[in-house]
Amino acid sequence: MKRAWSLTAFFLLAFGGGGAPALAQSAREIAESLDHAPIRFDAPVPELHEVSGVQVLFIEDRSVPLVDIFARFKGGYARLPRHDYAAATALPTLLRYGGTEILSPDSVDARLEYYALQTAFGSGGESIFSSLNTLTANLDAALDLWGSMLRYPAFDSAEVEGWRGRELEAVRRRPDDPQRLAFTEFNRLLFGDHPVGWEMDEGDLLPDRVSSQTLRDVRGRIVCPEHLLLGVSGDVSWQDMAPRLERLLEGWPPCTAPLPAPPIPDIREGGGVFVIPRTLEQSVLVMAHPTDVHLSEDPDYFAAQIGNTILGSGGFSSRLLSRVRTQEGYAYSAASLWTTPRKARGLIGAVTRTRPENAVPTLRLILEVMEEMRDAPPLDEEVRTSVDQIVNGFVFNFESPAQIVSRRMSFMAQDLPEDWLERYLAGVQAVTPASIHQVFLEHLRPEDMTILVVGDPDRMGPDALASLGPVTILEIPSGR
Repeated sequence: MKRAWSLTAFFLLAFGGGGAPALAQSAREIAESLDHAPIRFDAPVPELHEVSGVQVLFIEDRSVPLVDIFARFKGGYARLPRHDYAAATALPTLLRYGGTEILSPDSVDARLEYYALQTAFGSGGESIFSSLNTLTANLDAALDLWGSMLRYPAFDSAEVEGWRGRELEAVRRRPDDPQRLAFTEFNRLLFGDHPVGWEMDEGDLLPDRVSSQTLRDVRGRIVCPEHLLLGVSGDVSWQDMAPRLERLLEGWPPCTAPLPAPPIPDIREGGGVFVIPRTLEQSVLVMAHPTDVHLSEDPDYFAAQIGNTILGSGGFSSRLLSRVRTQEGYAYSAASLWTTPRKARGLIGAVTRTRPENAVPTLRLILEVMEEMRDAPPLDEEVRTSVDQIVNGFVFNFESPAQIVSRRMSFMAQDLPEDWLERYLAGVQAVTPASIHQVFLEHLRPEDMTILVVGDPDRMGPDALASLGPVTILEIPSGR
C-alpha cells in the first residue's frame, strides 16, 4: 500500500523550504505517490426505439427536472431546385417566428416565455433540425406547442415579408463585407451552379419565391415523418415518453413529394489567381483545390485530420500561424482547411488577411509551408501534440446526455457507426508522421491552388500577382 499523505504534510513538504525547482519536484513526487483507484469513465449509451415508424434515441437522466427533445429532418435547400433556395433557407426561421394555425407569432412567444421553454431551429444544406428544452412539469404543454410549430405553421405573411426584406438588405450589403465576399465568390468559383456555390441574390427573393404558400410547399416536402429522426434525454422514463411521442406523430401526413438525391459537385480544377478589386487596408486571401479524402474509417482520413492541425488548423502550435504571424508578422491570423464530406470531394487550402503590400509574400509563404508538408514527415512532437489535443478533449463530447443524443443523431444521419467517436479516437491515435507525409504527398498540390484575393491590386503589384499564375479580375460592384 502506498503511503497516504495528509494535506498538512503535503504542503509542509512541498512548500517548507528549498528552491522553486526542488519544491516543484517534491510536490510532483508526493502527488504521484498518492494511492487512488483508477479513473473510469463510462458514457451513457442511447437506447434506440421506434414510434409510429420513426426512430427515437433515448437516454433517461434524473439528475435535473429537465427534458430535451430533438428533431432532425432529412432535407434542405441542397435537395431542392434553385427556385426553392430562399424558401428552404427561410423555413427554420419562420417555423419559429411565423406563428401557428391557432396562435399568432406574439402568442407563440408569450407561451414560450410563460412555460420557460427554450427552442432552436436551424438547417444545413441537407437537413433541418429543431430542439426543445423544458421543465419536466411543463412537458405536455411544451410538446403541444412545439408540435404545432412543426406540424401546423401559419407562416404569417408579415413575418415572411420581414425575413425577405432583411435578406434583400443583406444581399445589397454583401459586396461591402470583404471577408464574406471572398468566401461566397470563392465558393461560386469552385462549385459553380451547385448548392455549395449558391449565394442569395435578388432573383431568389422575388415575392413569388418567398411567400406563405412557397414555405408551405417546401415544408410539405421536408418536415414530414418519413424524414424524421427524434431524440429525447432527461427526467422522464421511456414508458412515460412513448405515448407522448405517439400523440405528437399521430395523423402527421406523409411528404407531398420525394426528395431527389443531393447533387455531386463538379469542383473547379486548374489553379489561377482571381482578384476582386477593393480599396482596403486588409486584403483577404483564400486558396484551395479539391481532394478525395472522405469522412470514413480510411486511415487517410485520420492522417488528414492530424496533418491539417499541424499545417494550420491547430492555432498557435500550427506551422502556418507560426510562420505567417510569429516569424514574418504578415498577418494576425492564418489557418488551413481540409474539408472531408462523407461522399463528395472536399477542399484543402488556407485563408488569411494581410496588408496589400504583403499579399504576394504571404501567399508565397503559405505555399512554401504547404510544400514543406509534402517534402518531409512532420516531427514526432508535432504529431503527439495534435493527437493529445483531441485525446484530452475527448471527454467533452460526453458532457451531457442531451449532447450525446444530439451527436448520435448526427452520426445516424451520415450513416456512421454507433461508436464512431470511439473509432475516431482510435483512428487519430494510430496516425504516424509517415502516414501524414503520405496523405500530403497524395492529396496536396500547392501548384494547383485556385487563389482569390479581395484587395487593391495596384498596391500588391500586378506583376507580382502574375508570378503566382494567370490573373483574372472579377468586377463585382460595391453595395450601397
